[in-house]
Amino acid sequence: MNNRNFSFNRRRPFPTLIILGLTVILVIWLAGRVFRNQATRIISPLAETIEKKFQNKPVSATSSPQLKNPSQLIVQIRNLLVKENGSYSVYLYDLTSNQGYGINETGIFTAASVNKIPILAAIYFEAERGALDLDERITLQQNDIQDYGTGSLRYDGIGKVYSLKTLAQLMIEKSDNTAAFVLSKIVGLKRIQELVENWGLTQTDMLENKTSNKDIAMLMTKMYKNQIANQARTLEMVGFMDDSDFENRLPAQLPEEVVVYHKIGTEVGNIHDVGIFALANHPYYLGVMSNDISDETRAETVIAEISKLTYAFMSQ
Repeated sequence: MNNRNFSFNRRRPFPTLIILGLTVILVIWLAGRVFRNQATRIISPLAETIEKKFQNKPVSATSSPQLKNPSQLIVQIRNLLVKENGSYSVYLYDLTSNQGYGINETGIFTAASVNKIPILAAIYFEAERGALDLDERITLQQNDIQDYGTGSLRYDGIGKVYSLKTLAQLMIEKSDNTAAFVLSKIVGLKRIQELVENWGLTQTDMLENKTSNKDIAMLMTKMYKNQIANQARTLEMVGFMDDSDFENRLPAQLPEEVVVYHKIGTEVGNIHDVGIFALANHPYYLGVMSNDISDETRAETVIAEISKLTYAFMSQ
């Protein structure tokens, strides 16, 4: 009996256990809040700086800045162009409001190296669906060498080995014609044309090397918004377009901190530059194409001046 009475009358441990349990639950809850508040990092093979610069954050419908009336900007651009020789196409597309304004934006131009953008998109689209491995290595053959225009691969000689990713980078950063030829051969011009049409580009002919400003705006917008490939691959694609070897057109007269993902095109009488301007929460596309140009240096300056006017309008 004494043993039973002693056991029955001992101080119960339940309050201590309850307090201890609540403390553990509180600690777990606080830790969960901390981890949830941490930004999820994107694992990308690109340098971290590209991820930091890449502005592709969705903006809610209520907070999206709407494109102001661009009529004054269009007048300024027209006044600039009326004094220039040749003909121009200018197209501004606001990626947040999905509004576009332009001058001759549906005119068909010789694409020159702007056609490397659809090749890049096709390569990464095929990689996204598992049809290509970007790390696959290719050995250059004699018939791969394109001995004209821009690029350094033609000087490296046959037998050199490159990954598809490296070829894509050289095609964009250095506008390498040999890299573009090899990549277009791997995907196939017929397949690239099929993809281009599937993406809604109705004025782009890869075989004839023709396109329009509005078509390229549509494609670059899809690329930027991860509609061609996932975020990591998108970072690679746009990373190739940042700080290329050709920064004397769209970015030339802008503040240094402005990030422009762009691609030039140059052929006799044709001077182009098209790109996405990664303004925080308000990115936009601007493309300037030209033909019948007699003074290429002046045309490059005209593109830079149009870009400066547009940036002043979009950033105000």
